[in-house]
Amino acid sequence: GEENLILLDGRHEFPFSFQLPQEPLVTSFTGKYGSIQYYVKAVLERPAVPDQSVQAELQIISHIDVSSPALLTPVLRSQEKMVGCWFFTSGPVSLSAKIERKGYCNGEAIPIYAEIENCSSRLIVPKAAIFQTQTYLASGKTKTFRQMVANVRGNHIASGSTDTWNGKTLKIPPVSPSILDCCIIRVEYSLAVYIHIPGAKKLMIEMPVVIGTIPCIGFSSRNSSITSQFSMDMSWLALTMPEHPEAPPNYADVVSEEEFSRHVPAYPPPMDCEEQLCCPVFAYIQEFRFQPPPLYSEIDPHPTDVEEVQPVSFML
Repeated sequence: GEENLILLDGRHEFPFSFQLPQEPLVTSFTGKYGSIQYYVKAVLERPAVPDQSVQAELQIISHIDVSSPALLTPVLRSQEKMVGCWFFTSGPVSLSAKIERKGYCNGEAIPIYAEIENCSSRLIVPKAAIFQTQTYLASGKTKTFRQMVANVRGNHIASGSTDTWNGKTLKIPPVSPSILDCCIIRVEYSLAVYIHIPGAKKLMIEMPVVIGTIPCIGFSSRNSSITSQFSMDMSWLALTMPEHPEAPPNYADVVSEEEFSRHVPAYPPPMDCEEQLCCPVFAYIQEFRFQPPPLYSEIDPHPTDVEEVQPVSFML
């Protein structure tokens, strides 16, 4: 209120509340060269003495819903680079990458789909990273600061080989949401899929990414349903697989001595030394002595005589 109050000695508390303005407020942010901060300030005016004031910082978040149609569209990029110098080229390196949507939230994992083809003579390494770009606008001048906030690395790809990423995940760390509607500070993110080529500039593809605050319910529910369905379909594997598999039988237990003697071939007679000098020299490999086990059959080829046991009935 605007009325003056006369306070007696002691402690006094005045509860209060403020309604935030209707126009959208920019998300609180502290960057390299600037910040966006909000404060609540209380001033105590007393006659004949200087004013006394205190302030407390507020955290304002401008919500971004990643379920909006503009942020649910997939992003696809492709690029090719010829590796070599002047006329001494070794071949091209091609890269194509795709993400399912443009908007994500903190803690989510971005599945990356990529195809890499190495037709050069060098060993290449595919990588992916999330970059944050801070842009500061003041007095007609622009200053930019760029930093990597998360990265992942793939396997080496030899010359003449290809590699495919079928949903390789890159988790988003706790970062500030994207700031796209501020006239002095902008915070933007991009997902870069690039290839490190020894002795040459890296081949890079950048896809814009928006970090929001309201997660996409459709994708999260679909992922949870797929996960539950997968765990349910794979539950039978734990029931059928034994903890300790049974060892295979020995050869001697399967093949009898009589059958083994029928399959053992006779040794060839020793060759004469004169014949060895008159003919070309070849390596002689002795035939393998042990024959494979007989085929499995439900009928025992060597039945044993077992006395028949008559059924016995009991009367109680």
